[in-house]
Amino acid sequence: MTEWTEEKRRTMRRAALAGGVGTLIEYYDFSLYGYLAVVIAPLFFPSGDPVVSLLASLAVFATGYLIRPIGGVFFGYLGDRFGRRRALLVTLLSMGTSSTLLGILPTHAQAGLAATVLLIVIRMLQGFSAGGEVGGSATVIAESTPARLKATYGAFTPFGATGGFALAAAVAGLVSGLTTHEQMISWGWRLPFLLALPLTLFCLWIRTRVAETHGTTARRTGSPLVALLRKPAPLVQASLVSLGVNGTAYVGLTYLSIHLIQRLHYPPTPVYWLATAAIGITTLTIPFAGRLGDRIGPVRLYALGSAGFVVLAYPAIAVMGKGLGIAAIAYVVFQLSSAATQVGAYTVLPQLFGPDTRYTGVATGWNIGVVIGGGSAPFLAVWLIQRTGNVLAPAWFVIANAVIGLAVAFWIHRSGRVSSGPARTDGVRAVHSEIPG
Repeated sequence: MTEWTEEKRRTMRRAALAGGVGTLIEYYDFSLYGYLAVVIAPLFFPSGDPVVSLLASLAVFATGYLIRPIGGVFFGYLGDRFGRRRALLVTLLSMGTSSTLLGILPTHAQAGLAATVLLIVIRMLQGFSAGGEVGGSATVIAESTPARLKATYGAFTPFGATGGFALAAAVAGLVSGLTTHEQMISWGWRLPFLLALPLTLFCLWIRTRVAETHGTTARRTGSPLVALLRKPAPLVQASLVSLGVNGTAYVGLTYLSIHLIQRLHYPPTPVYWLATAAIGITTLTIPFAGRLGDRIGPVRLYALGSAGFVVLAYPAIAVMGKGLGIAAIAYVVFQLSSAATQVGAYTVLPQLFGPDTRYTGVATGWNIGVVIGGGSAPFLAVWLIQRTGNVLAPAWFVIANAVIGLAVAFWIHRSGRVSSGPARTDGVRAVHSEIPG
């Protein structure tokens, strides 16, 4: 049994802070493009039809998701073979650099087709970088944390990820509110991207202070991905856990504001701030979900959030047409279940893998679920409405993914890879010492 010293407590806190703050900054950078897509579209994809410009801009937004699994495999290999901290520093620098470059990128009017090509390349670099972030953050925090606090500190990763979405929405809204339409198109859209530079430097300072959690004895030759594919059950479980999280949460993060504006005809400005508030409130509840996870166990916490979506998704979306105030409450209620699923997932995933494949397993599994359930969420929601003629059809997409979440939680419970109940309190052991290598 390992004695939990004050030095180890400092290591744990630094790892949690570095993981949470770094994830917040990376997801701020990654999601900012989506919030500013309407402004960016005509600047880089000029067309006589503004819808065509927007669709082209959103297609580039999607490429950032499609390339994420490749980033997960690359940074997973780097983290499993050469150390977690090195991988997290590289992914942070890559994301910060690409976002800063986007802020100084010439427009189509200034550089022609080259500007459009550079935008696509930068967006792909952002997606590549994001593919390695959450897997590394969750891994480092898990390997620095005692069993009895694994969900409490594991909550720092989803806190940062969800907070990054909220921060991006707030900064975009603030800059839009402080500039005229002409100023926003001319130079205002660049400011949120340029903010990435000081944020990256701040996080870089924090991450250089994090202790390495992957010992040299664990660094072996060969591909971690190949090792995972030889015994694929944990990777399949991780992918399904991610699908259950992202196929539900991303409807709230990316689709519901479109639903409120286009389907229910609420004015855009209050809807954007409503979305910011709902996502922000969800972010604030994540630490409480972490404490609950340490009381009931992360698998049960994940199942609880999935069950919440099954029960609440349809009525929450159904009442959103009864006034903006009711829509705001329903939006918050809808999003709250994601606090439980996210904390449960980020705590469970590192425990599915041994130390030599953990970074790769978490990053790859998570990104597969993001591509299938997250990146497709707004498209499938709109497609379902068009196919069925039912404005509430997206709720069934959410429920289907939540049912998948419940099923994989039961599978993990039966497999015994992760304890479904609370951690023992008669001693403190590092998470990675409990997981079979």
